[in-house]
Amino acid sequence: MKAFAVKGQLEAGLDEAGRGCLAGPVTAAAVILPEKFSHPLLNDSKQLTEKQRELLRPIIEKEAIAFAVTHVDEKTIDEINILNASILAMHRCVDALEIRPEFLLVDGNRFKPYLGIPHQCVVRGDQTYASIAAASILAKTYRDELMLELDQKYPAYKFKSNKGYPTAEHKNAIRAVGRCPRHRKSFAANL
Repeated sequence: MKAFAVKGQLEAGLDEAGRGCLAGPVTAAAVILPEKFSHPLLNDSKQLTEKQRELLRPIIEKEAIAFAVTHVDEKTIDEINILNASILAMHRCVDALEIRPEFLLVDGNRFKPYLGIPHQCVVRGDQTYASIAAASILAKTYRDELMLELDQKYPAYKFKSNKGYPTAEHKNAIRAVGRCPRHRKSFAANL
């Protein structure tokens, strides 16, 4: 895994979690890591167990030069679509960073320029750059935490186990009891 794209450049890695979900927000994170940061477990959040992600989260938060996590809610997702909501969440993360990065490394292949900071989209960036991997872990753990809270409020959907993703169990619950206020209306075709 690469530590940075350009040595000596203050780079923020950006990633999101929850794009393919039927319920809950899309969550993004931005992380600026020190050049010498490394951890043997650091990888794309999808390649890690929940326990490994939870172990890495406080390490990333402690060691990062700066980090930010933001949620964009279901109403906004329905209004502007999931791609635009994901990009909005990432832009809000950059806004929230205490230090302005010189460059943005973005997971995926789509992004809208952010206020004069150059960027590079990297397909599978969370498997390529440490800062994007760190952002993927923060986005996933913060979103999962929120979905656990929603599970308490809306237990019929089993958000604790599916985190809002379109599992058979989740789809069956929607068919049986309808949607809750935290479901994305624009994702109805996924049922």
